[in-house]
Order: sequence, then C-alpha cells, then structure tokens
Amino acid sequence: MSKQKDLHPAVKEFMSQSPVKMYIGGQWLGSADKSTFQTLDPGGGSPLATVAQGKTDDIDKAVAAARDAFRTSGWASMPVNDRAVLLHRLADLVDKHCDELAQLESLDVGKPLACAKTIDIPNVAQTLRWYADFAVHTRLREPIPVSGHEARQVRFPYGVAALVLPWNFPMLLVGWNLSPALAAGNTAVIKPAEDTPLSTLYFCKLVQEAGIPAGVVNVVPGYGETAGKALSEHPRINRMGFTGSPEVGRLIASACGKNLVPVKLELGGKGAAVVFDDVDVDNVAQQLVAAVSFNTGQVCCTATRWMLHEKIWDKFVPAAKEKMQAIRIGHGFASDTEMGPAVSEKQQQRILGYLEKGQAQGADAILPGGKAEVKEYPQGFYVKPTLLTGDPDNICCEEEIFGPVAYLIKFKDEDEVVELVNRSNYGLANSVWTDDLERANRVAEAMVAGNSWINAHNVFPHGVPYAGVNLSGFGGGVLGPDTYFDYLRPQSIVRPTA
Repeated sequence: MSKQKDLHPAVKEFMSQSPVKMYIGGQWLGSADKSTFQTLDPGGGSPLATVAQGKTDDIDKAVAAARDAFRTSGWASMPVNDRAVLLHRLADLVDKHCDELAQLESLDVGKPLACAKTIDIPNVAQTLRWYADFAVHTRLREPIPVSGHEARQVRFPYGVAALVLPWNFPMLLVGWNLSPALAAGNTAVIKPAEDTPLSTLYFCKLVQEAGIPAGVVNVVPGYGETAGKALSEHPRINRMGFTGSPEVGRLIASACGKNLVPVKLELGGKGAAVVFDDVDVDNVAQQLVAAVSFNTGQVCCTATRWMLHEKIWDKFVPAAKEKMQAIRIGHGFASDTEMGPAVSEKQQQRILGYLEKGQAQGADAILPGGKAEVKEYPQGFYVKPTLLTGDPDNICCEEEIFGPVAYLIKFKDEDEVVELVNRSNYGLANSVWTDDLERANRVAEAMVAGNSWINAHNVFPHGVPYAGVNLSGFGGGVLGPDTYFDYLRPQSIVRPTA
C-alpha cells in the first residue's frame, strides 16, 4: 500500500477500524454473526482493511430498514423540491470530500489517483445533481385524452431498490444507480463488490451528514454468493438493478423472476472500433490506446475489437504499438502512473488465461502481454497492455477479457465490417471513426448495440441513455431520463363521465 503519510487523516481513521462496519437504518453495525473479510491493495497485494461481512440476516435487516424508511420516514412522500435539496447537499459533500473518496477508490480498485479524483468522484456529484434537477422539472401526473372518461396517469416510487454493483467503478456506479432511485423517492439497499467496498461505505458518512433520513440508503458489504444472492432473492424488494457479468446477470434475473421483481441488467461488452482510411491515424491510434488501457481495460464498453481498413493497417499498427508500449504502469498513488494493476489476483489470472488460450488458438501477438513488473510493488497484480490479431472467431475476439487487450482485424469495405461487428453476442457500445459524417452515421446505426459513438469512445454525457442489448443487458439503462422513470411505477386513474 502507499505510504501512510500519503493518506488523508480521515482515510487512515476509516480504514483502521476493525472492522469497517456496514450501514443499516442509519446505524453502523457489525455483521450479525461477527464475520469479516479483508480487502487488498491491488497495487501492492497487502491488506487495506477488515470489513464486516454481510450475510442473509444482515440483508434481511437492511431490507426491513429500507421498507420502514419508505413507509414512515417521509422520503417517498416528500415534495420533490425538498428531496432535490437533500440530493444537492449530498452532491456538495461528495465534492467537499473528493480527496478522501478518491484515495479510497484508488486504493480499492488500483486505478490512478488522478483518475479517481478528476473523473470518478466528480461524476457522482454531477449525477446526483442531474437527477435531482430532472425530477424537479418532470411532471408525474399526465392527463390522458379518452372519450367518455376523465383519465390520467400518475407515477409513484416502487419502494425498496436493491442495487448489486461491481468493482471496476464502485463510486461512479453508485452515482449512476442510486441517484435516479433516490430522486424518484425510493429507498435503497446496496451490495458493493467484495473487492471494493470502502468508498461506498465512506459515502454513507456523507449520506448521514446530508440529512437524508435513516434507512433511505443502506449498504451491506459481502460476497456475491451470500449477500448478493440473499438480496436478489429477497421477496420484499420492489426493484432490482445489477451491473456486472452476463453469467451473474442470469442468476440475478432468475432470482428476481421467481418473485416477479422487475430487474434492470447492465452487463458486459465486446466493443468494436471501426476505423476507416480517411482518419488521422496517429490521433485515432492514441485515442484507442487510451480507451483500452483506461482503468486497466476493466471497462465493459471499451474498444477491445479494432476493425482497421486495409489501406491504413501498415501505418496504424506500428503507431498503436508504439503508444501502447509507452504507457507507464504503476501503483495508483504514483504521480506518473497511467495504468494501474488489475483489481485482484483473480482478475490478473483471468486476463493472462485469455491471452494463453487466444494464442493457443492461433492469435498472433503484435505486442505480447503477460505480467508486468513494478519494482517497488512486486506483489501487485499488474499486467502488460496487449495487441493481438488473427481470425475473428478467436476466443480473445469473441469473449470479454476485461483487461487492456485489443484484438485487431483488417477489413475492406463497409458491408464487411458491419457484419464483423455484429457477429458479437454482446451489444453494449461501438464506435466508428471517419471524416465522412454521412458514412459515420450510416455505420453507427447499422451496428447492433445500445450505444454507437462517432469519432470518440467511452462517451457518457448526462441525459443520454446508456444501455445494452443481447448479452449486454436489458430492462433499462442508466444516465438518461428513462432511468428515472424506471424507478417509478405507473398507475392509471379513470372516471367515466358519459
């Protein structure tokens, strides 16, 4: 771990608890059976903190607290302007405590501290404000013109929103999922990933300070097979949001289906970047290298399949290789780090395992991968960025690796490349790169995915829906107006007049 002198005093104090407790009903509690688990610094492999391990009894307690808060705290019935004031106050506190949250995020995930401080944490505050403001300006009662009747539709919060969130962007995804749920008047139970619970738990201190009623936000850290399973199977939740892998998404959807709980799934991806021959090669190579190495490639929508026009192949490949070789790998707290470690040894081994399988199937390594050595942190979970090429049916081209690995494919024309892109079973996000905007828009619409970006990749403006299709998810997206309405149940009110 980074030297203690580098840590904010509040971060030191928070992590020194034994254990760091869960947050239920406005109280900081140990687990019912006193179980704990350790989180590790992926950059150094050393322990960060001991955390209370939630299980079924703790999930039961959290759901009960959330239900009670929904019924009695006044949060659900509060005028939307008053809720917005509290959410803005919470956003202000996120900004005020950005240093502490960013340090915890960097330590837990391994990402560069500068990234957490300038992207992840500010985005949480921005999302809280966006949904607070959107709620204020949205009508929840709409008249319906029908003959012989006075009719209207009214929207109400569902109740308890259960949120099971992943380890790659813990705080940012708290913002994306919790903000619309709270703005709509729901209460929530969050199960953060066991690898990265610290920033989400620290966030609860700000929830308290903002004056949000006890029980409106509850956080139960624990393992997926215990706490996550108990939450997704709970018969008393009213809405489910999950971000993670398709494999776990199937389990979540099945559990919710048995209780007829509506579920939204944001799952994996195998994003394609289609690069035509009229681009600035050096510029696009730089942007795609930055995209695939961002957060050590642990980004579900990032560009991992690069479709390059045959006319620029010989120029693009060496340019990308040179830029990828120049990436500075290191601990997240090192000021010159551009790419940190994988989040865990398990994830490091997953990435290395895919490289081995892909090359066994015939993939050629333009830039070989493998473990990366960081002298000061020999026990860290570091990997090298990798460029592969070969047949499109290679496992490294078809399956989500979740690491800094790009698979390069040569194409001749527009029809061919659209077919190559749409072979994927995923459908989250792709991009097209060309100076011909007519072609760009045509290809963007032809690629099957929830999101198509033009001359950019990994673009998330507030107000634009972000969702997936096929193996990449269903049930609604995030970031846009639709997400707010996802957390509101419609009810028709009708009176015959004829």
